[in-house]
Amino acid sequence: MPSRTEPPLPEPRSRRPAGPTRIVCLTEEPTETLYALGAQDRIVGISGFTVRPPQARREKPKVSAFTSARIGEILKLRPDFVVGFSDIQADIAAELVRRGVEVWIANHRSVEGILGYIERLGALVGLAERARAYADTLREGLAEVAREAEALPRRPKVYFEEWDEPIITGIGWVSELIRIAGGDDAFPELAAEPLAKARILPSGDPVVARAPDIVLGSWCGKKFRPERVAARPGWQAIPAVRDGELHEIKSPLILQPGPAALTDGVRAIAAIVRDWAHRHG
Repeated sequence: MPSRTEPPLPEPRSRRPAGPTRIVCLTEEPTETLYALGAQDRIVGISGFTVRPPQARREKPKVSAFTSARIGEILKLRPDFVVGFSDIQADIAAELVRRGVEVWIANHRSVEGILGYIERLGALVGLAERARAYADTLREGLAEVAREAEALPRRPKVYFEEWDEPIITGIGWVSELIRIAGGDDAFPELAAEPLAKARILPSGDPVVARAPDIVLGSWCGKKFRPERVAARPGWQAIPAVRDGELHEIKSPLILQPGPAALTDGVRAIAAIVRDWAHRHG
């Protein structure tokens, strides 16, 4: 029998989570993913823009925005892993790396990229099998949306606006989700551009020329104003404006490259497309 002065035996490996146990999420999609994988107890800090899942805002301290972060507050949390997204967070990542923190910055821009991201994040936190199963469930959901879209009598041309001043068109995964939902992106060639600056339109004239049937607005954190869009010079000739087909999709549903876009985001697009197709079929 061990004496009372001996250290306790280490916890059996099966009882301890593999991988990092103190994770800071600089954007929303890792938070939503880790909650979905049952790893929420490992999250010690989140982005202030996080709204999914809603309990995360109540349970976790907010330590970052998108282009900035409170480095000192992050370090106080003693993270063993920090997850962020895109070149926009490169400076945050570099500062944390200089402070000795392990950081992973993903840079995916497509639907398959999102699914791969979920699988990689799961593997990095020791939940590879669970993450693969979750990604497969998301794939099945997308396939179901696509099957429903195949039955529509018509496919609308859809213009997606990510920002209004300057006008920025939709990113890659948004274009793909529009297609899955039964529509055709008005600017598919721009959707292939990974950086927002490459998706800026010089004016609203190219949108007028492409005559979309539906306008979807998601202005990256601020309220979409359809009346302002409709009042742009020349836009009264656009079928979507003429028919009142200007719709907002909340940015957390579609502009976060994570589970939200592949579930509620694509279904929100599909509902708008379906309603249009039944009225114009």
